[in-house]
Amino acid sequence: MRCPSCGSTDTKVVDSRPADEGNSIRRRRECLQCGARFTTYERSGENPIIVIKSDGSSEAFDRQKLLRGLLIACAKRPVSPDKLEALITSIENELSASQKNEINSKDLGNMAMERLASLDDVAYIRFMSVYKDFQSVEEFANALQELKR
Repeated sequence: MRCPSCGSTDTKVVDSRPADEGNSIRRRRECLQCGARFTTYERSGENPIIVIKSDGSSEAFDRQKLLRGLLIACAKRPVSPDKLEALITSIENELSASQKNEINSKDLGNMAMERLASLDDVAYIRFMSVYKDFQSVEEFANALQELKR
């Protein structure tokens, strides 16, 4: 593993423990060259989930990309990064259990919105406004009316 501080590959594992409900291993590492400590996560090598985008192109599911979108929606909201990590793990677990290798980006967005709605209404509306590409105040108003029901 390459040290993020100096780039050396001479590192040692200081601590290991299960993470993501046992789906990965969190390792604390120390660089033997500069002494910097950093964390890595190890996941089992499974078949990647392919996301089919609306334009027909496809890309591998990227946990970090989804997390970035959720973090933006949750900015200045009382939603912890741990809850967002759990939300994404829940989505990954559901996709793995379905044993499908492909998912439409629309379905993936809906899975994220469903889970986000139970965490924070404002973050849910923010995520939805970008995801559904709201173009007018009326679209926001309609989404808020649906949320009240």
